[in-house]
Amino acid sequence: MFFLSLIEHTLRLPPHLLDLPLNEAIKGELESLFLDKVIANLGLCISVYDIRSIDGGFVFPGDGASTYTVEFRLVMFRPFVGEIITAKLKESDANGLQLSLGFFDDIYIPVHLMPNPCHCEPDPENKSQVIWIWDYQEQKFPIDGLDEIRFQVQSVSYPPIPVEQPKESKPFAPMMIMGSLDYDGLGPVSWW
Repeated sequence: MFFLSLIEHTLRLPPHLLDLPLNEAIKGELESLFLDKVIANLGLCISVYDIRSIDGGFVFPGDGASTYTVEFRLVMFRPFVGEIITAKLKESDANGLQLSLGFFDDIYIPVHLMPNPCHCEPDPENKSQVIWIWDYQEQKFPIDGLDEIRFQVQSVSYPPIPVEQPKESKPFAPMMIMGSLDYDGLGPVSWW
């Protein structure tokens, strides 16, 4: 789920940061550039782990900033296919579920990966959502958001950035996780 990624980056350090210790100034700039951002095929950046090397310090003509080549490691979030993760229910509609880990919300469980047989009913407390119910041996097990939900990762994708986005659409998600609840031990933890 979490791993270290080694990156080399050419970093422009603004002049107002030159009074700070070099490591501290560079770490601050790296955090402002990378934290909470998705890097395609690497995942979501959680933290700057360490700085391995700093080279350069060149000041280009006409620019008051110094430029460094920095090699550093980032803590990245990218679950692997088949991994079991526990999350909370964020949204529920006729297309399936949307789950959240707290720091990452783009986890989707489509209808065809829900426990089988499963159906949805209108949520009496929230008219814009539904409650999914798993029918098992003449008993009904609701996915109502009270418990944490255990799911299995089916895929991790990085959709291309749209050129234009309709005004009414959801915000663009640079990384999406598709999950499944259709296996023993998956679903709300109270079921098991």
